Amino acid sequence: MMHVVQYSGGIGSWATARRVAAQHGTDNLILLFSDTLVEEDSLYTFLTESAAQLGAPLVTVADGRTPFEVYWHARFLGNARLAPCSKILKQQPARRWLDEHADPVGTTLYVGIDAAEARRIPGIRKGWAPWHVEFPLTAEPDLTKDAMLGEARALDLTPPNAYEEGFSHANCAGCCVRAGQAHWLRLLERHPDRYADYERREDEFRAEFGNVAILKQQRDGVVRPLPLAELRRRAQTAASPRTEASSVPAGALNIL
Repeated sequence: MMHVVQYSGGIGSWATARRVAAQHGTDNLILLFSDTLVEEDSLYTFLTESAAQLGAPLVTVADGRTPFEVYWHARFLGNARLAPCSKILKQQPARRWLDEHADPVGTTLYVGIDAAEARRIPGIRKGWAPWHVEFPLTAEPDLTKDAMLGEARALDLTPPNAYEEGFSHANCAGCCVRAGQAHWLRLLERHPDRYADYERREDEFRAEFGNVAILKQQRDGVVRPLPLAELRRRAQTAASPRTEASSVPAGALNIL
C-alpha cells in the first residue's frame, strides 16, 4: 500500500505526515508538495528539513505558473469565493502525479485538516475520487494548531514564519486570495512590500477587466468589490496621525 500525504508545508500537513509515518512506516510514504512558486523561503526550508527528519521522500510538482499568471490566463481574479489558483496550481499537478504513479486500488491519500474542519471531508473525498482519502488529525478532536506547532519545535524543527507572525496558515507567503480583510491587514502590517506588490498587480488587473477585487465588502446588504488600495487607505486613515502613513499598527485591524 502506498501512502501519499498532501504535503503543503503547513503545520497540519506535517502533523498528518508524522502520524501516518508512525502508523505505517516510511517505506511506502510519499510527501507530495504542489509548488505555487510564490511560497515564503521559510516554508520551503521547513518542507525539506521536516521531510528529511521524517525519512520520507519529498516529491515536488508544479504547473509552472504563479497565481497571478493563472488569473491573467483565466481572465478571472481569484477571491475568497472562487480561487482558480488552488485548482490549477495545487490540485491538478498533484492529480497528474497520482495518475502516473499511484494506482487508486493500492493508494491512500492523506489531507491535513483537523476536527474543526471535518465538514470539508465529503467534498474533499469526492474531489479526489477514485483515490481513498483519510484525515488522521480528525481522530484527535482536542488537537490545536498551537499543539502541532509545539510538536514540531520540540523536535527542533522551525515551522514557517507565518505562524509566529500571527497568520492562521502559511500559504502563498501570506498573499492568499481566499483570506479575509483581517488577514490582508496583517500582511500590510507585517510585510508591506508583499502587500504593495499584490496591490499593484490587482490594480493592473482591474485596469484591464473592470471593477473586480480579491476582497469583498458588504454594506446595506449589498456586496461590492473592495480593492486592496482602498483597504490600505482606510487602514492608513485609521492609523493617522499617530503613525506615518506607510505603517499600520495592530489596532488598525479594528477598522473592519
